[in-house]
Amino acid sequence: MVTKEMRVGKYELGKTLGEGNSANVKLARDTVSGQSFAVKIIDKSRISRLNVSLQIKREIRTLKVLKHPNVVRLHEVLASKTNIYMVLEYVTGGDLFDRIVCEGKISEREGRKMFQQLIDGLNYCHYKGVFHRDLKLENVLLDAKGHIKITDFGLSALPQHFREDGLLHTACGSPNYVAPEVLVNKGYDGAASDIWSCGVILYAILTGCLPFDDTNLAAICRKIVKGDPPIPRWISPGAKTMIKRMLDPNPMTRITIAGIKANDWFKHDYSTPSNCHDEDDAISIQDVYEEEKTSDSPTVINAFQLIGMSLFLDLSGLFETENVSERQIRFTTNKPVVDVLYKIKTVLMEMGFCVQKKHTMLKAIQEESTRKGQGGLSVTAEVFEIIPLLNVVELRKSHGDSSLYNQLCERLSNELDT
Repeated sequence: MVTKEMRVGKYELGKTLGEGNSANVKLARDTVSGQSFAVKIIDKSRISRLNVSLQIKREIRTLKVLKHPNVVRLHEVLASKTNIYMVLEYVTGGDLFDRIVCEGKISEREGRKMFQQLIDGLNYCHYKGVFHRDLKLENVLLDAKGHIKITDFGLSALPQHFREDGLLHTACGSPNYVAPEVLVNKGYDGAASDIWSCGVILYAILTGCLPFDDTNLAAICRKIVKGDPPIPRWISPGAKTMIKRMLDPNPMTRITIAGIKANDWFKHDYSTPSNCHDEDDAISIQDVYEEEKTSDSPTVINAFQLIGMSLFLDLSGLFETENVSERQIRFTTNKPVVDVLYKIKTVLMEMGFCVQKKHTMLKAIQEESTRKGQGGLSVTAEVFEIIPLLNVVELRKSHGDSSLYNQLCERLSNELDT
């Protein structure tokens, strides 16, 4: 017999499919029809603490609008005093990330078929005025027949998010997939940035690895801005051209969806999808627009609140697995490298450190703090140029007094932000 805790409305909850910071996903069965669904269970207290309520609302509103075979369907939303339940289409084949990790690169024939479906789904989203902004392997699911389903629209942009210049200005996405124009905080076209992310996905499908990857955040950013990732020899000329056109660092010359669909490599064995652009759904997007337009809540973005969102930004907690507040911290600044190094060195010397400089790295040691109760501290500071006037400062503590290290971080933040 099913207990009360295991049932939500007509849905009988089963095993856990996934867990996240603000939600868990469980397999569920409709006790009337017997059909299987994935139920996303969102703890209301968690979303309040994490300040992601607007993000959850946006995902729900957006999924109500989107009805396409290559987009995960939202069937209904239920709620209790403590939880929100999103009843979603159950996609049985896992995600592309797990598929590639387990099996490696995918054959060009199968990979092109997946890519065609990805572009069809994205084209539909853009037609509806929805720009995903967090396309990555983990957000592309596979059903039992190998058909792809785009999911996770919590960071999507809608018409009201464009400024008067016709561009988006909120930096979001995942580090390895983000387009270079998103990094520089001058505004970006949502369609072009989504195409870049799809280019990263296509590269990963056909090679089994990411085009822009490194253990160091600054190195990833430099590679993204430069573009032109190494393409293995086994990739066909048509696929190579497609990847290069999609990973063009210049969004003005980057290939568009229309260009992709007109490409001979893309059109090989391609079946035109059925028309999903019905008028009823077109009305729904206006409902989403009006509902969000009246909200005075701040825009919520994901963990990739990085370069360009402010002149000086701590990125440490996003990319380190250790307790970074104690060991390592990263900032961005728009000051020239020479000025940044001079300012850091000045601050260190004023705080009583002995400083050694080598190229763009500073090593500093303070044997004993002048303040009572504080020990010595050893740190290194390195500046990485991403593009002109956009630099990442990486500050690392080798050993020593944590409170003194925190004082140094705060002092540098104030100095470089002026």
